[in-house]
Amino acid sequence: MQLAHFSDLHYAPDNLIESDRCFSFAVSDAIERGAEVGVISGDSTDHRLDAHAPSLNALATQVHRLANSMPVLMLQGTFSHEPPGTLDNFALMGGTHQIFVADRVAQVALIDGRFWASKGPVFSDDELRQFIDLKPEVVFTCLPTVNKGQLAASVGALEAGTGLGDVLAAFLAAAGRVNRQFRASGIRTVGVSHGTVNGCTTEHGVVMAGFDHEFSLTALFDAECDGFMLGHIHKEQQWERDSRLVAYPGSIGRFHYGEEGDKGYLVWNVEPGNTTATLVPTPSRQMICVDFDGPPDMARLEEIAAAAGDKFVRVRWQIDEEHRQAVDREAIKALFAGAADLKVEARILPVVRSRAQGISLETTVEGKLARWCDLASVEADPLQERLQLLASGDAEAIAASVLERIDSLAQPLSLAVVLPHPAASTPALEDAAPAVEPQPAKPAAAASTLDWLNDDLFAA
Repeated sequence: MQLAHFSDLHYAPDNLIESDRCFSFAVSDAIERGAEVGVISGDSTDHRLDAHAPSLNALATQVHRLANSMPVLMLQGTFSHEPPGTLDNFALMGGTHQIFVADRVAQVALIDGRFWASKGPVFSDDELRQFIDLKPEVVFTCLPTVNKGQLAASVGALEAGTGLGDVLAAFLAAAGRVNRQFRASGIRTVGVSHGTVNGCTTEHGVVMAGFDHEFSLTALFDAECDGFMLGHIHKEQQWERDSRLVAYPGSIGRFHYGEEGDKGYLVWNVEPGNTTATLVPTPSRQMICVDFDGPPDMARLEEIAAAAGDKFVRVRWQIDEEHRQAVDREAIKALFAGAADLKVEARILPVVRSRAQGISLETTVEGKLARWCDLASVEADPLQERLQLLASGDAEAIAASVLERIDSLAQPLSLAVVLPHPAASTPALEDAAPAVEPQPAKPAAAASTLDWLNDDLFAA
């Protein structure tokens, strides 16, 4: 049985062109290949969308087109991307075939093109016997995004982070006991969920390792599904055990700079004990990321720009604060004028000046003083001696000692006696200049009167 597995469509105004180009291609390809069931494993939208938003209309158009060719199962994804209730209207958009919205933990059987859900998290014994007799085409174990707030309210905030994995593992083990009976009867079993597998790799090459992730591979394989379809991680990857598969298709398009690998959807061929999944690449946008440890190399950028064409380009560099003006941003923009988009990011490294490098690492005043003397090229012994004196002596005693030392070192000053020299003698009286007789002082100027205040200022 062939199933088309799509995930992380992220329809939104900013992503509309990329999402719709890639998803419409994937829908057309799945229809041409004759896929029998379509599965969207979460995050169909990127955030809350208005009913009149063009991006929501475009998503509905493609999902309806898919439902005209095959039954479709849509899983609730991350609440921040798909607020609860977002998918409810899609259940009304079915065409020739039904669209089933999996927004609760349940098992769902596909019988003659119709979905039948369990009343509880898994099929009861009565339901199990009934559906085994009906021979469904496939049985889905649906595990949508779990509300961690509700989990914290039930088990406590401290255990919610690590306890989620235990709760989900317990459910998957219970579902595994049911799925084992379906598989023994020759009925295909497929798991569908949205979350992070411990040890998976993100689209940026980061390994997700920790205790707060939703799934472990052991727990997923314990569900006893022929194939387990996952969403949330944007990088395609697969794990195999005993001819059973767990796989992410990755995001349908390339939404961020630096994403690794091809984008696309998975074509699954599911049979009990023999399951395969093949990635079909979509025409996602091509991105070029150029990083420099220092200022950008304009010659290298010129070579890259020649082949940039309609690609999306990001140029990053880091530079000291003192040289930030040396980078010509306008010249970089001019080089990539023909690119589909250009993003320039500069990381400015602040200048850190240390007046006495390493002095803060010393734990004693003596050590700090010695470090400063070393950096300042000052002889340390005299200063250390005085530091010890300050630490152990009395202030008045220190002052008296300093004054006593000054007195002992003082030398009497010799006074130079300057004898009169004939050349410096007083000139003879007869050669003296005649005395200047004092001139009578001029009478003071008459005080100005204030008569002008009474005059006609405008007189001719």
